[in-house]
Amino acid sequence: MRVRITPGSRLRGSLVVPGDKSVAHRWLILAATADGPSRLLGVPVSLDVRSTASCLASLSPQGRPGLEAWIADGAAMGDGHGSTWNAGALAPADTSLEVEGEGWSSLAEPRGSLDCGNSGTAMRLLAGVCAASPFRSVLTGDESLSARPMERVAEPLRAMGAEIATVEGHAPITVEGGGLRGVTYETPVPTAQVKSAVLLAGLMAEGETTVLEPAPTRDHTEIALEALGVPVERDGTTVTIEPFQHGGLEGRVPGDPSTAAFLVAAAALTGSELTITDVGLNPTRTRFLDVMTRMGVRTEARVGRRELGEPVGELWVGPCDGVRGTRVTEEELPLVIDEVPILAMMATHASSDTWFLGAGELRVKESDRLGALGRGIADLGGHGGVEGDDLVVAGGGLEGGSAHAHGDHRMAMAFVVAGLAAGAPVEIEDVAAADVSFPGFVPALQALGASIEVLAP
Repeated sequence: MRVRITPGSRLRGSLVVPGDKSVAHRWLILAATADGPSRLLGVPVSLDVRSTASCLASLSPQGRPGLEAWIADGAAMGDGHGSTWNAGALAPADTSLEVEGEGWSSLAEPRGSLDCGNSGTAMRLLAGVCAASPFRSVLTGDESLSARPMERVAEPLRAMGAEIATVEGHAPITVEGGGLRGVTYETPVPTAQVKSAVLLAGLMAEGETTVLEPAPTRDHTEIALEALGVPVERDGTTVTIEPFQHGGLEGRVPGDPSTAAFLVAAAALTGSELTITDVGLNPTRTRFLDVMTRMGVRTEARVGRRELGEPVGELWVGPCDGVRGTRVTEEELPLVIDEVPILAMMATHASSDTWFLGAGELRVKESDRLGALGRGIADLGGHGGVEGDDLVVAGGGLEGGSAHAHGDHRMAMAFVVAGLAAGAPVEIEDVAAADVSFPGFVPALQALGASIEVLAP
């Protein structure tokens, strides 16, 4: 899908963004491995989450009927109804996902490979599940996912006793699981996916399992485990769990804060006021707000309730007179890794330069986001460049032009949002990639007042 953005619009209203993928992946896994029924609301119909659900349906005979029914509903809803805006216009049906579980021991060897699609989270977390299960599993993915590094998750699972094989460090991953023992593992780089895979495997290991990180990462797995009664000890960057069979769970998946970041940026770049409701406000996921505050963006987060331990509430964005440059340090960058594309595209409109230091990890995301940002900024008439592992973005605005998202959902949304404040119209190709995390992204912006035209293919 190709779209044309005409700058100059003001946005107005409130909206609910799709459910948090990171939370949904984890809750689905915990539902499929629970001893008892689970009921989840607000599970996003994004392609990545459907990949996790499909893999779990292959692993869990008891959970298969509920998972497959939800997948079918999600496929029907996935073409544009993943969010609500302005008092519920185009609101999706609030369907529930009900999963029958009979515990970890009920998981069965899948008849075929487990296709994780484009989801690195699905592949790495499910590697932990398969490592804990006494049978053979093969995890596969699309071309993009098959290029991403997987030894980082294979290594600790091997240390726990699983037999793991990769293809030169990449998918497919072949897992011979079962018979695990708890370990103490220090991750060489901050990665919540590897931490979560080890913790999930540790639920069925003999003895304690401890993960030490060089910097804090998102803690959705630990929060959910605590809510389900798992013995968890947390101290800064160290997490320890004991073997445990949890029961069923019930909760509503909060709105995705990483998705909300694109709407916050859209409001800031257009001098608009927006309210995003029912959004997750986990402090390990909202560090992008600290960066945006330094850039001059006005926001206020208000926690209203908790869902399985996750703080949920309202995020208000006030009118902004302009943004300024900032410096994202190498220590801070892992905490905003998913938001770097939109922060960088915001920075093209800043009054001074912005630096993203130590951003090499962006090269192994859904695309080479580091290189893609440099090219996209140039294609849209801005100035920036990559210096080693650092991204430097010059402010001053975008002149206009056209850019290609190349199948990366965050690049597609970041380019569209940046175009709202360009000096001339902008055209973005492959915006349909946004469906991976935000089905209905373009209609949501249009409903809020953005001037975006969907062009013929």
